[in-house]
Amino acid sequence: MEYAIDYYSEGVEQEILALPDTLAARYVVLTRRMVAVGPNLGEPHTKSMGDGLLELRLKGAEGIARVFYCTQVGRRIVMLHSFIKKTSRTPPRELEIALNRMKEVKHGHTR
Repeated sequence: MEYAIDYYSEGVEQEILALPDTLAARYVVLTRRMVAVGPNLGEPHTKSMGDGLLELRLKGAEGIARVFYCTQVGRRIVMLHSFIKKTSRTPPRELEIALNRMKEVKHGHTR
């Protein structure tokens, strides 16, 4: 049985699809694999950020991007937030956005 990928909002989906070409292509490849085998692809592709938040790690010719996501009951993967990395560390604001959205999703308050 396959997994389903959902998005926190249409805006999040549009941001992800608007990533530079090689990053968007990497996203498509990795999410197809996630649909088939599940949300945890292991490093270097995915990483647990704690408390149920996971990170999809994208690397391409244009740089590095991250997509935060969580899982829901019923084989559902919810993409919460994406950003292009400009430093080696994840900016606290980006992590905070993803954590807040995950809380909303887990408590049934989606947009």
